[in-house]
Amino acid sequence: MKRSMNRDTLSQLGQTVAVCGWVNTRRDMGKIVFLDMRDRSGILQVVLVPSELDDAAKQIVDTIRPEFCLKLTGSVKQRDAKQINPNLETGEVELLAHEIEILNTSKTPPFDLADTSGVNEEVRLKYRYLDLRSPRMLKNLIQRDQIITFFRNYMHENGFVEIETPILMKGTPEGSREYIVPSRLHSGKFYVLPQSPQQFKQLCMVAGFERYFQIARCFRDEDQRGDRQSEFTQLDFEMSFVTQEDILQYTEAMFVEMVKKLFPEKRISTQPFTRLTYAESVADYGNDKPDLREDKNDPNELSFCWILDFPMFERDEEGNIAAMHHPFCSIKEEDKEKFMRGENVMDIRANAYDLVLNGYELSSGSIRIHEQDMQKRVFDLLNISEEEQEGRFGHMLEAFTFGAPPHGGFAPGIDRIAMLMAGEPNIREVIAFPKDGTARDLLMGAPSILPKKRLDEVHISIKKN
Repeated sequence: MKRSMNRDTLSQLGQTVAVCGWVNTRRDMGKIVFLDMRDRSGILQVVLVPSELDDAAKQIVDTIRPEFCLKLTGSVKQRDAKQINPNLETGEVELLAHEIEILNTSKTPPFDLADTSGVNEEVRLKYRYLDLRSPRMLKNLIQRDQIITFFRNYMHENGFVEIETPILMKGTPEGSREYIVPSRLHSGKFYVLPQSPQQFKQLCMVAGFERYFQIARCFRDEDQRGDRQSEFTQLDFEMSFVTQEDILQYTEAMFVEMVKKLFPEKRISTQPFTRLTYAESVADYGNDKPDLREDKNDPNELSFCWILDFPMFERDEEGNIAAMHHPFCSIKEEDKEKFMRGENVMDIRANAYDLVLNGYELSSGSIRIHEQDMQKRVFDLLNISEEEQEGRFGHMLEAFTFGAPPHGGFAPGIDRIAMLMAGEPNIREVIAFPKDGTARDLLMGAPSILPKKRLDEVHISIKKN
């Protein structure tokens, strides 16, 4: 018999069906036992009446405990009026069981699965597969899927091509520390994991795709915090023959449509989105990601804000000139002359922009450099030697000599979007298997020590302190 989801029983009144899932709760009422059975679609009440059960089922009723995985076959019945549960989607029906199959038993879980928000996070992460059974976490992950599905459909509807770019790539630092992967076949050489598909998406524009996107996995070896993880997901997209205004308008329309379609209970406080220059935001709010909500206690208020005209350069911890976003941002037209002369470098502005929501940076983007001489000039100002330019970025510089079109893009962070839409305090609550605050995977036990044989294969030796 084909399995029915619990929600399906609403339309199967009077039919014999099979349901599968987990025992959420068990209630013994004399000889009659009530099970609340849980599957992904919700809760269904199952009634175990001795006279209705076959002989095999009668033998195992007393052994059934919460979180046992069961298959139950029975008749869908209308509940009596007094027994209707308005708090359940299936509250008007119940399953009168005839057959029971224990698919697997369960130990007592280390915490109550009804609401895990107050459980110690280390314990939750160690038993993440149990934590994800809780209604809140199930809802968060399904909601995340809906967000990704919306973005993917929206991109395809607007003529974008989904292109996967490499995970193993050349080390070309763009700001953050990279994860390093040793090569077994090429002794002494290394790949890195991408901080973003930045260079590949620009090369897709050189290749002529004109509109590219992917749901991209990105990696940064940096200190953890509530809205950051060592690996994260972004909606990465790039467009050719566009201006900054084109990208802002496209992105804004996409987010408005997302809220309207997926979160109709939420209210966007200002449309069009507020726009501030970087200088205005810092002067007025003391940072570049202001929270502009009228009522910060309102979970359904969404205050989007564009931050524009970022400085092209900043000083790093050692006082050296560094790119504020990355070295591929183009220069604002009115600042190009002093840029080429190398004057007032710290006042030069980039065609770079951020989208902020309720005090969180959702995304950064820019109109890119597409001309070799302009790109080399940026590298020169960053004190990157000709030799280093060729070694790290030669492929980009050469690509720009083959008719590279004007282009720009954006990369909204899926994790932060899902966090804010779910009203959660950190992105770990909307990621299926996150790392903890020190980048450890407490479920799998990573990072871990590898046998010497494995290290020898990739030509690695461990330096002892």
